Amino acid sequence: MPLKTLFLNPPSFENFDGGAGSRWPATREIESYWYPVWLAYPAGMLEGARLLDAPPHYVSADETIKIAQDYEFLVLFTSTPGFPGDIQLVQKIKDANPKIKVGFVGPHVSVLPEKSLKDCSAIDFVCRKEFDYSVVEYAQGKPLEEILGISYRKNGSVVHNPDRPQIENLDALPHVTDVYQRDLDVRRYNVPFLLHPYVSLYTTRGCPAQCTFCLWPQTLSGHPWRKRSSDDVAREMAKAKEYWPYVKEFFFDDDTFNIQKARTIELCGKLKPLGLTWSCTSRVTTDYETLKAMKDAGCRLLIVGYESGDQQILKNIKKGATIERAREFTKDCHKLGLVVHGDFILGLPGETRETINNTINFAKELDVETIQVSVAHAYPGTELYEYAMKNGFMVADNKMVDEGGHQLAHIQYPGLPAEEILDSVHRFYDEYYFRPKAAFRILRKAVFDGGERKRLYKEAKTFLKVRAMRHKWVKEKREKADSAATAEPVKV
Repeated sequence: MPLKTLFLNPPSFENFDGGAGSRWPATREIESYWYPVWLAYPAGMLEGARLLDAPPHYVSADETIKIAQDYEFLVLFTSTPGFPGDIQLVQKIKDANPKIKVGFVGPHVSVLPEKSLKDCSAIDFVCRKEFDYSVVEYAQGKPLEEILGISYRKNGSVVHNPDRPQIENLDALPHVTDVYQRDLDVRRYNVPFLLHPYVSLYTTRGCPAQCTFCLWPQTLSGHPWRKRSSDDVAREMAKAKEYWPYVKEFFFDDDTFNIQKARTIELCGKLKPLGLTWSCTSRVTTDYETLKAMKDAGCRLLIVGYESGDQQILKNIKKGATIERAREFTKDCHKLGLVVHGDFILGLPGETRETINNTINFAKELDVETIQVSVAHAYPGTELYEYAMKNGFMVADNKMVDEGGHQLAHIQYPGLPAEEILDSVHRFYDEYYFRPKAAFRILRKAVFDGGERKRLYKEAKTFLKVRAMRHKWVKEKREKADSAATAEPVKV
């Protein structure tokens, strides 16, 4: 029998935008929870294992510590914002269960394995990049010295075993929906722009795009694109439909539909007979024919990373897209009746007051159904991080989040301080959603759907609360800057 293993997405900040699949793991304007897809794969390989996704199930730190007393091995998925709290939690878990072995996984420890081990003596080893088979081999009794892709302590120093080759045969991995059915309550997962309840899964790994800010391909999954067979995806979807007949939408949180047209057409052919409603991520380079095939196969919504309305910024971040192509793509989506959720980022390299205004105006021109506006976060291991550090653009304390997990701007540029970038997030939302056309869309939803009305009311309260917290941070930063300027003696 393998070690009795607990796979943990740990408790975190209130309204944590959580899950091991979360691209930006921090509290957001509206409570949302993504599925811990990465942890589900190895959790499905080990007999007696359990996947505990604490944030959406409202499992407290004390409850987690109690649960962990029944296990021999803990695999914890950490993040850069969450790491300080995660190591405090795992130390308490070891105090309560001294014999438990602990492995940390995720982008943060992949990039900073030695520092992570030195920061917390309770961690027995960390996995670099894809960790599926590394943690399974450990649970099955393989010595640390023989496990590829891990780092651990030995004789007072840190040992880095050779890298593990990327997984090529994705069909050999378990279906994550089997693990969800066993361990999770899918009704706990909510994303404002997706139908509730929804279920999320991957059909590929890796992304060949070179976006300088994007965390996952640069730290965990890698750039090489690997795909599951369309038959394997269809089998999982058919089974998931039987598991949860009440689920309203399935979400493919990967780059299946962005990279290879023939692959997309083939997969849509397998999904269409299932009669599912589904959504996915998309790039603006997807052509009309492909979008039509997706719509015909049941696609409802696309999450699209527009990022910026300034062409030079898109070039700076190696987005591989143009403003004009984004316009044409959006027109195609509207023509086909596809809903678009647009993602935008403020504070990317080259940002100025003028480019922020360009992006806000561009978003209003596109007029997509919903938007998400983030501040640029430079995660360790990304090209954006190296750029910001090299040029001295990081703010002094380099904090991504405050004590409550709310996103902070930690990159600034000459003439554009961090607090102005963060304040522009609120202005972006205000200018976008307080337009008559956008406001009417929201009100129409509330009038004709009681469930949506309750959901929108809750989301509005959360949004205003986070908005007030960010305004407070901006005000404090500005007052501090004004005080420093006043105190500085005049040079003569």
